[in-house]
This record gives sequence, structure tokens and C-alpha cells, in this order.
Amino acid sequence: MRNDLSRFLDCMEYRPSDRRPNHELGVWPQTAVRWREEAPSDVADFGWDWFRGEDSIGLDRREYIPVHYDFLPPFDHEVVEETEEYEVFRDGHGILRKALKEGTVLGGRMSMDQYLEHPLKGPEDWPDIRRRLQAGIPSRYPSDLDGQIREWKNRTCPLVLGTNCAANGFYWRAREFMGTEALSYAWFDYPHLMHEIMEYFADFLIETSRPVLERIQPEYFTLNEDMAMKSGPLLSPETFRRFISPHLRRLVETFKGLGVRYFAVDTDGNPTALVPLLMDAGVDILWPIERAAEVSPVTLRAQFGRDLRLWGGVDKRVLPLGKEAIKAHLREFIPLIEEGGCIPTIDHTVPPDVSWDNFRTYMDLKRELLAGSFRALE
Repeated sequence: MRNDLSRFLDCMEYRPSDRRPNHELGVWPQTAVRWREEAPSDVADFGWDWFRGEDSIGLDRREYIPVHYDFLPPFDHEVVEETEEYEVFRDGHGILRKALKEGTVLGGRMSMDQYLEHPLKGPEDWPDIRRRLQAGIPSRYPSDLDGQIREWKNRTCPLVLGTNCAANGFYWRAREFMGTEALSYAWFDYPHLMHEIMEYFADFLIETSRPVLERIQPEYFTLNEDMAMKSGPLLSPETFRRFISPHLRRLVETFKGLGVRYFAVDTDGNPTALVPLLMDAGVDILWPIERAAEVSPVTLRAQFGRDLRLWGGVDKRVLPLGKEAIKAHLREFIPLIEEGGCIPTIDHTVPPDVSWDNFRTYMDLKRELLAGSFRALE
């Protein structure tokens, strides 16, 4: 009997199925407010955690092992300055941020914060960061882990190690520590420190995950990196090869050796120049395939073949344009749906310029696409 788990595995292994998996990331809080006004009865039963599914719009279920990969202890939250327009505060990662208040809904801001200062400025600051990333301590695991593992052994949907953005990766973590500009210099100014950070973080991920993976084997793990922009990666392939590749390869090999079936990397922008290095390290999946960065799943499949599974790739900018534009866009996915190894989702969460009617049109048409009913897209 088909279920969310069997459909996921069929897609990932390029096998035929009654339909392909139906996943989405979620919505901005501002979008949820808009939809509650436009269609209150349609969204009344939404849980809004789309990584775990949403029955009323046909999103498949996934379960997540909630391992705590972040700072323990975090930095103290500190408000440094506050006006009617903005707030300056230090967050749990020790980053000093300036945040505009206008348009904020349930903590979701309409613009990115300005990052003013980061906690790691040189080798002297590394010990304080490192002490907050102690591997395998009991507080990193849920208190009822044993009971959850017993239930997961009988699962009918994919099981994922770590919740979304729980296990931020080598580049992502270093950028949190230092900031993008300082990190770009640090590869050259502090090479010994950067080697130590990359090695330590690989050890941290492995030893924090090992007690779980020795007891339950999930379908996949996602390393969140966000290491590219529209014009390409934020670090060169040579820098990636020198500092990150050996540790990424060790991480992938260890996880797969402990039973993790697929290893995914999440990055925004256009990471194409780094994809061969990711694949060489054993990475199986790339997402969310950001269309504004002029990458597409069709192009990536032609370039890298079936060893690279592709998630995402639906251009969120198309959804406000209406039914015919959405149809034309989804037709691009037909060869990938027929072949497998592709789960189309909107590239990031749904912004507030997407009406409920247009989103519902997209979901209705996508379900036809996933089921192989391609005439609905003509």
C-alpha cells in the first residue's frame, strides 16, 4: 500500500509511483494574515507547519528528530537601543542586529535585519564560541526520545534528522560567527583558525548525532549552508575544496555509515560552481533552487544527471501572475516528474503578494502535475 514514505522513496530512487511527493516550506506571517482575511474558512484548520504536512491542501507528512544543534548556552538576549522605528539588540548567537519594526507580524519582519557586529573577531574569541557547541550533552535531545524512537520505527512517512535549519553548516556557522565580509577575509588572514573551526564543527555534528543514529535511521539529513548569491558562491571552489570538502566528506560518510539514506544541502542563490564538490563529498540533494538566481531544476538535471536529486525550483514570483502563468511554469517540470528524483516546491516560503486564490490555483495544478495528469497544464 502506498503511503508518504513509499512515495518519497520511489521518487528518490527514480521508480514509478501513483504520484510524486507533495511538499512545501511554508508562508510568511504576513501571508497567513492575508489569507485569513481572504479565505477564513479555507485556512481555519491550518497548522501552518508545512514541513510536517497540511492535510487540507494535500501536503505530505514528514517527522523530525528534534536534536538541538545550536548554542548551549546561547548568548543572552540584550536590547541595546529601541525607538518607534527600530530595535538594536544582541541575539542568541551574539550578533548585534538592527531591526525595523514596520510591518512586523508575529516576529516576522518585512525586511532583513542589519547585522552590526559578530562575536568572533579573531582567534581569541573562538574558545567562548566553542564552549557553546559541546557535542552530545543530554540537553541536546528530547526527554522522551526513547518513546519517539519506538513510534518512528513504524513510520509511514519520511523521518528527518533535525528540524529545518537546526543543523546549519560549515559556511553558515562561520558566517554567523564572523559575518560575511569578515569571513571572506578570514580564510586568508586566519587559515589555521578556519581549519580548526571546520574540523571542530564536523566533530560536533557527528558526535551530537551519533547517539540518535545508532538507534534509529532516518531517511535524510539537511545541512543548511546558504553559501551563494545571485551571481554565484560566496566563496571560491578552491576555498571550499581546501577548508570544507574534507570535513563535509567525513560528515557524509559517517552519517551514511550510520544509516542516513540521503544527505541534502540547502543553499540559496546560484551554487552551480560548488555542486561538483558537493557531489564528490557524497551529497545527494540540492534545494531550494532559487529561480531569482537564474538556476532551474531542468538545467541542473541536464548538467549533473540523476545522482543529484532536486527539490524546490518553483518560482514564487510567478504565483501572483495568475493561472495561465502558473500552468506554463509547472509544465517545465513534466520531464522531471516523469523521471523522478525531483520534488517541486516554491523556492522559499510564500510571500504576501500571493493571494489565496492564486496559491490555491497553484496547489490544484501542482497536484495534477504530481499525479502525472499533464493535460491539466495545457
